[in-house]
Amino acid sequence: MGLYIHIPYCKSKCIYCDFYSTPQVETMKQYVHALLHEAKLRQEEICSLFVETRPALSAEPRESLTTQRIIPHFTTLYLGGGTPSVMPINLLTTLITGLNDIFDLSHVEEFTIEVNPDDVNREYVEELRQLGVNRVSMGVQSFNDSELRAINRRHTARQAIDAVQAIKDAGINNVSIDLIYGLPDQSLDSWRHNVEQAIDLNVQHISAYCLSYEKGTRLWVMREHGKVNEVSDDDCIAMHNMLVEMLKDADFEHYEISNFARPGFRSRHNSSYWNFAPYLGLGAAAHSFDGTTRRYNPSSIKEYIAKLSNGTPAFIEENLEWWERYDEEVMLRLRTSDGLDTNLISKHYGDSAYNHLLKQAQPFIEQGLLKIHKNTITITPQGVMMSDNIIRNLMWG
Repeated sequence: MGLYIHIPYCKSKCIYCDFYSTPQVETMKQYVHALLHEAKLRQEEICSLFVETRPALSAEPRESLTTQRIIPHFTTLYLGGGTPSVMPINLLTTLITGLNDIFDLSHVEEFTIEVNPDDVNREYVEELRQLGVNRVSMGVQSFNDSELRAINRRHTARQAIDAVQAIKDAGINNVSIDLIYGLPDQSLDSWRHNVEQAIDLNVQHISAYCLSYEKGTRLWVMREHGKVNEVSDDDCIAMHNMLVEMLKDADFEHYEISNFARPGFRSRHNSSYWNFAPYLGLGAAAHSFDGTTRRYNPSSIKEYIAKLSNGTPAFIEENLEWWERYDEEVMLRLRTSDGLDTNLISKHYGDSAYNHLLKQAQPFIEQGLLKIHKNTITITPQGVMMSDNIIRNLMWG
């Protein structure tokens, strides 16, 4: 089971970002107190989890199946944001020490923190390692300074390169970096340089995303006013194909649509999401899932702290119908190289869902965009850039 902690602070906002974040760092101390208060309030929720084979969630009646009570523990811990590395180390220490007093973190095998390159130096990373951090995920996005300036990143390419080395020098040897392709005015040659630089840094994991123009972001407004030159779909496809081939040649495993890892270095925390496993999310804008119910905290530090101050959890609860769970399981599992086990769909949701899945998948199988082998459906390399459309067609709703 995974524990996610949202640290929603950023020194500045990237023009493409639609995640909840704030520059109001003066609230950090109060926010850490609220996080620990939420953790205490939700102890009972965690301890009441059951292992189930999901009876009564199918489209058809099924026999009642027994449940087994378990004592849950966290195997992964992930500090995301925002930019967690803007939080002073003394407050991070207060947070992690407090969480360890509330939950048993002794079983945590992967402890990840997201950082920005300009926050990183060897001394800082050594302090992170003392807290138990053994994996660092760094937002690089590009190794081209003009591209970085265009999207309002605070760091330079040189700082990103030096930050990776500082992390390794401090003894953390599981490093992931994020890259973005399809940036305004980005060329194929520039993208090739970015991938080559990432490979040369000998990191263990690379996440690469096609730039998305999300409504409400500065980037969206700039495009609407003709202030950015959007990269063509054909060039984005070419960049993606270049990425896949180059990382394959460098012995990276393409294990999820946007994620590549050296053998043994898949993100265990994120893999739990894609495998539809339960997780607890704490903090403003954090989500949780227990197998049947989603819980959402408000995307506002002020509202989040206010609700917890009243002695009640801050989340809104949503019980998922069987078909909503089917849709999410299809969406998440098809993103991975492991694919979607059709027998699992039959077991969880019944024959109607199983037959719907196979019927909807067949045209894409015939087009070579999906393949089915040993009852498992996966998206082919030709289908990756059309994955959103394919998945939508396989959903129930």
